[in-house]
Amino acid sequence: MTIIDTPDDVRTAPFDVHPAAGNIGAYIDGLDLAAPLEDATAQALVDTLHRNKVLFFRDQRLGHAEHIAFSRIFGRVTASHPYDDDAPTEFPEILKVDNRDYERKFGVKAASYTNEWHTDVTALVNPPAVTILRADTAPDRGGDTSWTNLAAAYAGLPKSLQDLVDGLRAEHRFGGRYPIFAADSSYGQKVQKTPLITDHPVVRVHPVTGEKLLFVQPGFTSRIVGYSRKQSDALLDLLFEEVTNPAYTVRFRWRNGSVAVWDNRATAHLAPGDINHLDIHRTLYRTTVEGDIPVGPDGSPSVSISGDQFVGS
Repeated sequence: MTIIDTPDDVRTAPFDVHPAAGNIGAYIDGLDLAAPLEDATAQALVDTLHRNKVLFFRDQRLGHAEHIAFSRIFGRVTASHPYDDDAPTEFPEILKVDNRDYERKFGVKAASYTNEWHTDVTALVNPPAVTILRADTAPDRGGDTSWTNLAAAYAGLPKSLQDLVDGLRAEHRFGGRYPIFAADSSYGQKVQKTPLITDHPVVRVHPVTGEKLLFVQPGFTSRIVGYSRKQSDALLDLLFEEVTNPAYTVRFRWRNGSVAVWDNRATAHLAPGDINHLDIHRTLYRTTVEGDIPVGPDGSPSVSISGDQFVGS
């Protein structure tokens, strides 16, 4: 099990770090994300993210330009999403997350792209390395997001199961086993026309920390390669249960001006499912940072079945 500590180099950083849960997450105080950060501060923040997996900020005043500028401390910022065509013309990096849009786009009423645990866009051969999400309009109740620590999930497996999954591959498909969007919706038609499918290692090695990460989740992982459907479903259900173990998670209540930054390689998250039936308004804005191609414990990289790398600038 991965336990978060607070080393001396973080204690002396020019901001305050307050661990949020036993295995994942920290609240950061003392930074104005709308202002440029000094190089040392930016590096300390990146190091803190790798250690805690997800960082939470309150009372930030960010517009789209400031949001994108802040995102660049973590790497090259990508376009909003492989299937997004609603990004602001002058800010193509911005993805709008608005519960009022999804019935039109998906053909179903929803609060977000998926209500299942997922790591952002793992159907890509190089899923985003980091995601930055800010709340513009948060509801008075409901709409929380949860994250889980994939390093802790791997460490929680018995050694015999670790040895098994170290050598396995899994197919990740946009829409996963049970897509939230209707097949005949405009969004569903786009996915069918240009599918995203990748063969990933079931366990990936983090390129910075060296941690082994259990790299499967219900949102995009569709099957274990080389297994029958029945075998694949049984093993994935077992692994999904470990990934979503509450002991590895943290839950965040959004307020206007809240910002969450997460290491998308080392986490999965759960969008809210408790507000779909409510007549409320929830709007957030998201950026993602270009990711690397995952590599398994044996050094084998992910392989795209359909779709190109998603690069930033």
